[in-house]
Amino acid sequence: MTDKLKFVSYDGKYPNLCSGKLVMELDGEIITFPDYCLSSGGRVWFDDEWEDHIEHDRWSISEFPEGFPDELKEEATDIVNENIPYGCCGGCI
Repeated sequence: MTDKLKFVSYDGKYPNLCSGKLVMELDGEIITFPDYCLSSGGRVWFDDEWEDHIEHDRWSISEFPEGFPDELKEEATDIVNENIPYGCCGGCI
């Protein structure tokens, strides 16, 4: 990891944790990510008895700001997962 990319904030909250605004700092410049840029690796599913099951998992970033360096995309994803609780992709149901 470099010291040039830092987590600033994320304002997504349950039940729409994926709908927040992600802000990072890159070389001292504030970078605001596009709306709805996070995707959860988790899921919600129902068994044969219609009992719900919720699985939380890592985030991925589905859209980066224009001009965001390719070489920092994996690091940005790691930073997101260090700072934002895992989602379940199902709180909206």
